Amino acid sequence: RREDAARLRSASSCGSRAVAAMAPRRAAVAVSSSSSAILLVLPLVVASAGLSGYFGTKSRYEEVNPHLVRDPLSLGPTAAGSRLPAACAPLQLRALLRHGTRYPTAGQIRRLGELHARVLRRPAASAAAAACPAAAALAAWQMWYEESLDGRLAPQGRRDMEHLARRLAARFPALFAARRRLVLASSSKHRCLQSGAAFRRGLGPSLSLGGHEVEVEVNDSLMRFFDHCAKFVALVEENDAAMCQVNAFKEGPEMRKVLEKVASALCLPVEELNADLVQVAFLTCSYELAIKNVTSPWCSLFSEEDAKVLEYLNDLKQYWKRGYGYDINSRSSCILFQDIFQHLDKAVEESKSSKPISSPLIVQVGHAETLQPLLALMGFFKDDEPLKANNYVKQTHRKFRSGQIVPYAANLVFVLYHCDQVKTSKEEYQVQLLLNEKLMLFHHSNETISTYTDLKDYYKDILENCHFKEECELPKINVTAIDEL
Repeated sequence: RREDAARLRSASSCGSRAVAAMAPRRAAVAVSSSSSAILLVLPLVVASAGLSGYFGTKSRYEEVNPHLVRDPLSLGPTAAGSRLPAACAPLQLRALLRHGTRYPTAGQIRRLGELHARVLRRPAASAAAAACPAAAALAAWQMWYEESLDGRLAPQGRRDMEHLARRLAARFPALFAARRRLVLASSSKHRCLQSGAAFRRGLGPSLSLGGHEVEVEVNDSLMRFFDHCAKFVALVEENDAAMCQVNAFKEGPEMRKVLEKVASALCLPVEELNADLVQVAFLTCSYELAIKNVTSPWCSLFSEEDAKVLEYLNDLKQYWKRGYGYDINSRSSCILFQDIFQHLDKAVEESKSSKPISSPLIVQVGHAETLQPLLALMGFFKDDEPLKANNYVKQTHRKFRSGQIVPYAANLVFVLYHCDQVKTSKEEYQVQLLLNEKLMLFHHSNETISTYTDLKDYYKDILENCHFKEECELPKINVTAIDEL
């Protein structure tokens, strides 16, 4: 699309080299889980210096729903503002979930090992230890992450999913009642398959699911649509120039200040650190909190102001790689968006024909990268100005904050209702949308409820004119030569 070409042209002027490494992608191995369905309720600690609100996509789900700290099965604030007529009954629920809390990836673990080794190589003299208490604490910290953990679901991630399942069942008891059919699909990634299995366990034995056990079906064409979009992979995913704003911010004054402060705290020459290593230290603080429920010594390196800078770095990457930065980021998700409405259409048709709803419950488990483009496609969390390397201060109150949108266990839920005693036939079918269990305001009405007809009209262009194959076809040019775009 012309807009993407223009943005990539401007990106090339940032000084980043345009590199399209068209390396083959490794297929994920699906592994099933048979762990027991034990629901553990653990108290949650508060990260030191109030850092936990700035962990971006590595944020705990409790950051967006603090009431779950006290009671992980609490539904929280009531949906009193929904204004849903009393005579409405839910027909279909379509839930798109991000997997639960996970371990770091192998690459992050390698970088953490490299950083920890540099801390250990410091002079161990008592004077140095006194001057750098943070470094001394980190030298005593045990590096327990192993590369074999590589992004797998953590025990807390299983609890995230089990608790979410129980809360959704409590919120929509009619849909989750016995003998209702559940369709459960997942990305092929191990953490998503395990999250799906944990969600199913959370529903307990009461849901007979039409008399048969549910298996988690792998569907990467919907849950990892981005992998199947050649244009996105070549021009964004594997193109360094597309991340120009991210790279510029890494070299900018805000990150430089954080870098120098961390180097000083560790008694290391600033040349031994870079933005990626500092970010790994910050994310280790987030992992220790989310996975082990502890405030890590890594957290002591950062103030709340540092955390805001590192959150912005994370958000910049999400914005340019998964959000509004390039149109192809969101347009590639239209295959999933259209599938959602095809199933809603079918439920409406079945209801009008007085047939039982064939798929009252559809739950699909994917990634932050599944949800973020879809929400951008729908126009949510869009700021008046793009997020850029040079407008950090201006974006202090931005809408696009990935930790608020897609933390671990993030969920986007479409609920279709059939309503009796309505004034017009158009009002017979209505829809609500929940993000992370909170009702969303629809753009076209500024209400938390919409007639299904109005919702389809609002998104008519996407539903009728977004064709995945054509959208994702790679332009017949040399993708390394951005100027040709």
